[in-house]
Amino acid sequence: MLTIALIGDYNPTVTAHLAIPKALELSAQFLNMELEPHWIATETITNTEIRESFGAIWCVPASPYKNTNGALTAIRYARENNIPFLGTCGGYQHALLEFAHNVLNLKEADHAETNPNATMQLVAPLSCALVETSASVRLKEGSRLAEIYGNSEVTEMYRCRYGLNPQYISLFENSGLVIGAVDENNEPRAMELTNHPFFIGVGFQPERSELKGETHPLITAFVKAAL
Repeated sequence: MLTIALIGDYNPTVTAHLAIPKALELSAQFLNMELEPHWIATETITNTEIRESFGAIWCVPASPYKNTNGALTAIRYARENNIPFLGTCGGYQHALLEFAHNVLNLKEADHAETNPNATMQLVAPLSCALVETSASVRLKEGSRLAEIYGNSEVTEMYRCRYGLNPQYISLFENSGLVIGAVDENNEPRAMELTNHPFFIGVGFQPERSELKGETHPLITAFVKAAL
């Protein structure tokens, strides 16, 4: 059976935390297979635990996490070991931080939510917060996301106040981590790693498709990659 690690601090009052296991089950049914999601609290994460036969890693919403380094450790392990990775909302934001720290060597890169006085706010407040709303997302031509959706523009659900600071977009040029989607103002809403089997972070919450009983193409592609 496929086991998927859910990296985050489970809270039954968080809509995304309730939706994710159900969204995974919908995709498993669609693919005619079985899977088991396994929650891992960030404060318990070590390299040893992450190595325990997980077919994929999903870093979930509801940051700040109790242990930021725990989340970053899990993301790094997925990136360096070609383990399918999906980061949604807070998971996406922390995937940006992990890559900046360990690939771009920008140790000062930080998250404005946890360190509002950071000299380099790589993850900063959105120009317009997207809380309990839906918005249009434009998928970059030739991106993995465009291939997955089979479309150039989609509507996704959000509960997000932070994202990649536009002033630092240029730092990722020629790094392998590329913008996969933007909003109507051309601000980044998703990043994907080109030299990895499946490494995608999105600012929206595709798991909320479960609230309508719908299978989501991105989650299904994530599960399929894990197989």
